[in-house]
Amino acid sequence: MGRIKNSIGIALLAGAVLAGASGCGGSASATASKGSASPVAGASGSASASSSPSASPSPTHPAGPPIQLDSIAPLDGSTVGVAMPISIVFTHGVDSSARKAVEQALKVTTSVPMTGAWHWFSSHRVDWRPQNFWAPGTKVSIDANLKDVGDGNGRWGTHNYHHSFTIGADTETKVSVPGHWMKVYRNGSLVKTMPIDAGSSTFPSWDGTMAVIVKQPTVRMTSCSVNITCDKNNPNFYDLTLPNDVELTYSGTYVHYSTGDPYPGHSAGSHGCVHLSMDDSKWFYNYVEVGDPITISGSPRGNAAGDNGYAAFNLSWSQWLAGSGAGELPTTVG
Repeated sequence: MGRIKNSIGIALLAGAVLAGASGCGGSASATASKGSASPVAGASGSASASSSPSASPSPTHPAGPPIQLDSIAPLDGSTVGVAMPISIVFTHGVDSSARKAVEQALKVTTSVPMTGAWHWFSSHRVDWRPQNFWAPGTKVSIDANLKDVGDGNGRWGTHNYHHSFTIGADTETKVSVPGHWMKVYRNGSLVKTMPIDAGSSTFPSWDGTMAVIVKQPTVRMTSCSVNITCDKNNPNFYDLTLPNDVELTYSGTYVHYSTGDPYPGHSAGSHGCVHLSMDDSKWFYNYVEVGDPITISGSPRGNAAGDNGYAAFNLSWSQWLAGSGAGELPTTVG
């Protein structure tokens, strides 16, 4: 993806996407949150009090370095779509022996009762999702009660953190690669149908359900950044700055307008992205929000990995639970 990402120690990264070259295609899977974050205590910029570490007395655990959270998504205080997971990234790996205890310390509270589970994509990243999409209007908070909790590798939590967000409208998008169409639904009713072009057989789009990671007014797309080619003489080389970009995967999949395909609806010439006309891309960019699910079907590439962005719902519930230490847990209602 070509993004730059810095560790911020015990502060929770919760927002700003750092710009860099990106592009369609690619095959990378990422286990660290790369978007939807803002600096808080311990980093430059303004701090959100609700995400700041609470005061901590003298530790009651063995001496050792602290557990540090590199990032958490979604944004504290934000409103997100029905497919957005809670995603936490640790600066250092959590041993498998400690994951159940860590999960139990990560308390999820919802305004309506529901059951969900954590899933470890790696020793560094753990995501929480309900079994099915969130109900619109649900109020959610995550309390990372990590003080005195060990990571199994000699680190101990020294702070607790609080983070909250709201689930917005049920906006779901369906994309048919062979049909060259995109349909946007709000609360189950069709809002708009638009012609699209997606990836070719050589550079196919990812299938499956991917939650919007972030929206950016322009993104520099390069073939080099997604390992297609860095050779300017190669016919697949490109280096373009394109507008109305809705990011779906860390490996470089976007829904956007492309100057190379200004009137989509009939070809399969992208390098994996989904192309809209200029007018449609403006409309879509303004309509969807972070966490809204976009489901692509009919591509030969297969589903995007669950950690290639926020594609949690590409895993079945049994697959999701297989990556959990504590298993299925009811939320606290509050």
